[in-house]
Amino acid sequence: MTEGFGVAIAIVSSSLGGSAAAVTRYLVGAADPITLAILRWVIGFAIVLPVALCLNVRWPQGWDRPAVAALGVCFFGLFFILYNIALGFTTAARASLALSTLPLQTMLAGALLGLEKLTFRKSLGVAIAMIGVFAALASGLSSAPPGAWRGELIMVGAVLCMAVYNVLSRPFIQRSSALGFLAVGMGSGALALLIVGAFTGSMSVMRAFNSHEWIAGLYLGASGGALAFVLWVLALQHASPTRVANTMTVNPIAAATLAAILVGEPITFNLVFGLLAVFSGIWISTTEAKPALP
Repeated sequence: MTEGFGVAIAIVSSSLGGSAAAVTRYLVGAADPITLAILRWVIGFAIVLPVALCLNVRWPQGWDRPAVAALGVCFFGLFFILYNIALGFTTAARASLALSTLPLQTMLAGALLGLEKLTFRKSLGVAIAMIGVFAALASGLSSAPPGAWRGELIMVGAVLCMAVYNVLSRPFIQRSSALGFLAVGMGSGALALLIVGAFTGSMSVMRAFNSHEWIAGLYLGASGGALAFVLWVLALQHASPTRVANTMTVNPIAAATLAAILVGEPITFNLVFGLLAVFSGIWISTTEAKPALP
């Protein structure tokens, strides 16, 4: 399988992630951030584990197990609690635009960890994309909820967790398998969330769900949890972290489209301009000029 295949399935994963952002925004009024994370990852793990067992996948071995579990708690636990908190302050489209800084943060994390060289072209792309993000988030405030900047700032901080996860996960996936790595990490994150939920009372919130909210919750776990991240780790197995993260620009498009249908969120010129700038910056960052022929 080629790197192009990895990028293609990452695009599908990012589209599912964008739809999950809109569904999360729909559920924000009925559930707290921990409950939403429990819904997504307990249901997701309940689907991923049987599939992994049936396919007899390779599992992380030795000291890889606690490392993969720690990555899972950081990403599936901490990241998604912050993610859901952010969606309580801002719109799905604006939060997803902040989330689309992932490829930039992935490159920075790779450079800081000595795994990826940060070139002038990549730095230029970072600058252009960040200008696009700030333009979209600072302009058109009339279409943003009060205090939306808090959600966007939380989302940018949360993305750092995912960037580190992307950079550090590939060696573990290569030593085991994409599905085995995902099952251990997602299971660890789901267990941590269940423990936190038991102490905070978040589990009891679901008793008040109506049928529409349960359908949304099941979609969140099955599509936004299991399917989206099976595809994501498969993409990381076949393509570089930066190229996979680059597909996150699809996320705001899916989020904005579905949110417009579900909760009537507006799609503004500033948002579209910011998205185009982010995409341009990421394209510059992830392509290198060919050397001139002698």
